[in-house]
Amino acid sequence: MRQIAALPYRSTGTAIDAPVNVLLVTSRETKRWVIPKGNLSGAAAPHAAAAEEAEEEAGVRGAVCPTPLGSYRYRKRRANGASLMFDVDVYPLAVTQELESWKESHERERRWFPLAEAADAVEEPDLADLIRSFGPAEFNKAARRGGMFAAVAEKSKVGPMFAWFQKLLPKTGGFFELFEAHAVSIVTAATAVSRLLEGGPSMADHIREIHEREHDADNVIRDVLTTVRRTFLTPFDRGAITSLIGSMDDAIDEMQALAAAIDLYELKSFEQEMKDIAAIIVDAARLTAEAMPLLRDVGANGARLHELTGRLVRMEGHADEIHAAGLKKAFQVYGAADTLHFIVAREIYKHLERITDSFEDVANEIDGIVIDHS
Repeated sequence: MRQIAALPYRSTGTAIDAPVNVLLVTSRETKRWVIPKGNLSGAAAPHAAAAEEAEEEAGVRGAVCPTPLGSYRYRKRRANGASLMFDVDVYPLAVTQELESWKESHERERRWFPLAEAADAVEEPDLADLIRSFGPAEFNKAARRGGMFAAVAEKSKVGPMFAWFQKLLPKTGGFFELFEAHAVSIVTAATAVSRLLEGGPSMADHIREIHEREHDADNVIRDVLTTVRRTFLTPFDRGAITSLIGSMDDAIDEMQALAAAIDLYELKSFEQEMKDIAAIIVDAARLTAEAMPLLRDVGANGARLHELTGRLVRMEGHADEIHAAGLKKAFQVYGAADTLHFIVAREIYKHLERITDSFEDVANEIDGIVIDHS
């Protein structure tokens, strides 16, 4: 039997390595910690059903990614004595709103956990592994460790001499810090895109934030291009560096173009398919941000990088399917009766598709680096 579940999450800060917390709820009967889940019924899409479970069981709303993080298996005993196996597809949900009261608030407790503690709190081993794999902290900690020369200097106790020697080495630039700074802009802009497509009175603020984040990203890419020209030794091929930062910049440029189009046409409401693609963009931005620090040690982190890029490619394919379905629906509803409405909808879908295409380009650039340097 198959079920759906949401993994509600939020970042505790704006830094690229800010810890991620997930929300767990207690089950109604045994009071053990679980994630919001339920049966898939009716015509609702799986990710939409997962979002409904999150609101009913945990009292949270947000952007739910239509591409599942993975699945886990557990056995449940029925009232009639039967013990049945369930497979649960898990959909990440970036929480933007916590309700003070909700449908099952009197039956469940909810609590935010750091990833490691959440993994320890749940009983299902597969679910624990999914939760651990969701956040970058354990990988980025390893990726940020000191370089080989620093380790040798520490062990041999020749710090002063090493410092003198290191000054003679050609500079390698601060590319990793620049990649990570750009990724921070992408994540915050993607979050603003998702909130923008929810509509409401705060749309102007979200449009402004997207423009500001794109401006921040432009400053970063100028620094990257300047550093490439001035640096004697670079961590990767110069072409790989400029291609990677260029594909990242394409993503946030298209976010700005999307915001500009929404502002130009004065749109106030959006189709569910548009919101679904925006949710994919939020998760794709998160994966991109996780990947950047791992590039500091491609050899040690190659497997994880390939896992992240594989997810990005799958998400882009899923976004293409949603784009095609949404565009077809818009044509059927507005094509003949309201041609202008259809043209505007097609423009919005175009920008959303280009954003996800850019994230696939990011994945391809990272894969190329991994192949060349691992």
